[in-house]
Amino acid sequence: MSNKMWGGRFGEGPDAIMEEINVSIDVDRHLYAQDIAASKAHAAMLAAQGIITSDDAKNITAGLDTILSEIKGGTFAFKRALEDIHMNVESRLTEVIGPAAGRLHTARSRNDQVATDFRLWVAIPSTRSIAHSPPINGRWSIARLNTPRP
Repeated sequence: MSNKMWGGRFGEGPDAIMEEINVSIDVDRHLYAQDIAASKAHAAMLAAQGIITSDDAKNITAGLDTILSEIKGGTFAFKRALEDIHMNVESRLTEVIGPAAGRLHTARSRNDQVATDFRLWVAIPSTRSIAHSPPINGRWSIARLNTPRP
């Protein structure tokens, strides 16, 4: 399945070199856990706000759990044609749960997804490092966890 993000008024697709430049799945496939965690949180928020039904949120979460298991188990087929981790997960989610998968996009852009995934990817290991760092001037550096980040 190919789910290109471009389209609109273009009469044909981009040159092969541009398609190759746009493909990031070889790198961002490592963000799968963060992407799935953020999507589960987003589905929960949408349900809590009454934007999607609780049944949709449960189905989305269950589908994302299935995908997480597939990735961890090495049976998930990453597709370069889908370009990135978000499109790969979304495409598989649609296969697993059907049209409810499309509701996960509500109130969220791909830029939101990228920013959130990256922050989670950086923040969690950083938090662990800070939590296990030695005291500075007799004080544990864990207090730095409450420092706002840009």
